[in-house]
Amino acid sequence: MTRIVKVTYSLAAAVAFLTFFNYLSSLQNEFVEWDDSRYVFENPHIRSFDLTFLKWAFFDFYAANWHPLTWISHSLDYALWGLNPLGHHLTNNILHSVNTLLVVVLVVRLVEASKPAIWKADKLTSFHYSHFIAAGVTGLLFGIHPVHVESVAWVAERKDLLCALFYLLSVLAYLRYAAAILLQGAKDNVQRAERKEQGAVSSVRYAPGPMLCALCFFILALLSKPMAVSLPLVLLILDWYPLNRVDSLKTFRAAFIEKLPFIFLSVISSILTIMAQNAEKAMQMMEFVQLQTRAIVAARSLIAYLWKMAVPLDLLPYYPYPKDPSFFSFEYLSAVVLVAGVTAACIIAAKKQKLWLSVWGYFVITLLPVIGIVQVGGQSMADRYTYLPSIGPFLLIGFAAAWISTKWYEPKKRDKIVMLSSVAVALFVVVSMSFLTVSQIGIWKNSIALWSYVIERQDAGVSIAYNNRGKVFIDKGRLDEAIADFDKAIALDQFYYRAYYNRGFVFDKMGRLDEAIADFDKAIVLAPSFHEAYYNRGLTYNKTGLFDKAIESLSKSLEIDPDDVDALVSRGISYALIGRNDRAFEDFNKAILLNRTYVLAYLNRGKLLLNTSKRELAMLDFQEACGLGSQEGCDRLQVLQLSPMN
Repeated sequence: MTRIVKVTYSLAAAVAFLTFFNYLSSLQNEFVEWDDSRYVFENPHIRSFDLTFLKWAFFDFYAANWHPLTWISHSLDYALWGLNPLGHHLTNNILHSVNTLLVVVLVVRLVEASKPAIWKADKLTSFHYSHFIAAGVTGLLFGIHPVHVESVAWVAERKDLLCALFYLLSVLAYLRYAAAILLQGAKDNVQRAERKEQGAVSSVRYAPGPMLCALCFFILALLSKPMAVSLPLVLLILDWYPLNRVDSLKTFRAAFIEKLPFIFLSVISSILTIMAQNAEKAMQMMEFVQLQTRAIVAARSLIAYLWKMAVPLDLLPYYPYPKDPSFFSFEYLSAVVLVAGVTAACIIAAKKQKLWLSVWGYFVITLLPVIGIVQVGGQSMADRYTYLPSIGPFLLIGFAAAWISTKWYEPKKRDKIVMLSSVAVALFVVVSMSFLTVSQIGIWKNSIALWSYVIERQDAGVSIAYNNRGKVFIDKGRLDEAIADFDKAIALDQFYYRAYYNRGFVFDKMGRLDEAIADFDKAIVLAPSFHEAYYNRGLTYNKTGLFDKAIESLSKSLEIDPDDVDALVSRGISYALIGRNDRAFEDFNKAILLNRTYVLAYLNRGKLLLNTSKRELAMLDFQEACGLGSQEGCDRLQVLQLSPMN
């Protein structure tokens, strides 16, 4: 191992450790009511790691996403930690720290690729030190900048961290591939010079090992989060600069053909992602928001992301989509002009310095899948979307720090005041970033803290914030406060079907059954494929004694989700209550076939068997329920064992 490699990894490890230390406070955070529920603590699928789980992970569009490796990660965490949030946060912290280490290594490798001749000697010069400063500053910003808190402190954003891990590894493997090709070319030139041959040596060269590694890591990145689809274009940017493998149409064509396997996988991943989003109607906003509107909002978001990286204040977990954005307003017109101006300036500067256009191209392309041209969800932007794209702007800051360091490194030019001032500024930035990061982590401490913060910072109000805080109030038994929040959510957005559904759920718990049914009806009108509303309406109808209506509603829920064991058991109970025992047995049997550990199915089938004079079979079901941890099953089994046979 050369001295340069030792210094590189020592620096990377130090930055990674500082990053991990900065995020220690997140280990005290809880899960939050926003995807953490669907991903982890209310997700029954991750609670077993077997072939059934793997089939679900790879072939189900659960939660409007297709990222099987992320589900596998959550399942492994559940196996290790159960529902203790500390362990899940710890995994996120470790992944972020490893990613920070890789960013430092990547910057060193990029410098090496752009200045290969300088790195031949196994000694450190002042030039090398300045570039280690660039790598260290870039990595430090990536690791401790508060804009990344959302990706790390939010357990459900594990997909960001996993995707970035394999994305960075893929780029590093590709740089090894490019170096191997460069080395082959150098050997060819030497051989040609020795043989004194005329003409060019064949340009067809290949290094299968590193390229295969890059492709495998890319597949793992796609399996973690589809945002990785930008990688083929990023590799082409690297081919242009700093690798200098593309300098003509001919070399571009060769580089493009080389990336065809990556492009093919990106297309497949994009198709699967669109299918997953459509499965839960997550792209409905595209039906109401015109393309030109999405474009100007995207331009504003690009500039806003840069501003938040430069001045990381007022970072919000949720940025609602703007109402009635206009191209001719200063906010949007200035954003479009700035984006166009920066792009034009980078293109002009590329004649002398390719770095600016390369970095700007990377920033825009990596944001392109989530910038809002293809709008998913109701947010206009999100801090988590900057996790990978931020490397570009941070790299420029790192190079700026390296340039400043060269101004006082040489003894003849060294100015102690400038040196001390630079060190003081650097320390101030690090301490400030760390303070802001720790403060931002506190926002994610629990669900009430998270959504109360959003509500306080959004003067116009955000319906999802009130809705999600209301759900937390339900869990805490604060039902009046929950209803108040759902009322506010509905007042802000009269088409927000989940708020009607959640308010109906609270009304049901409070015994206000007619109001509950009315809210479930409204949710169904607004979202006809929302099976949970049919399911809970069926439960409420059962409580009112309208068993036929309950069966009708539960049957509709099962049409939408045939494998919902809760709905099967509930419909089975309804059938039993009106004396249709054959249909009840069908539902209980199917529920048990779908989930062999579903206690309620065994209990209710056992009760029905007992009522139909099938005592021995009933005892078997109660025994099974008892073995699964049901006290009711154990009690009923004991009573039957002690009571005499009729």
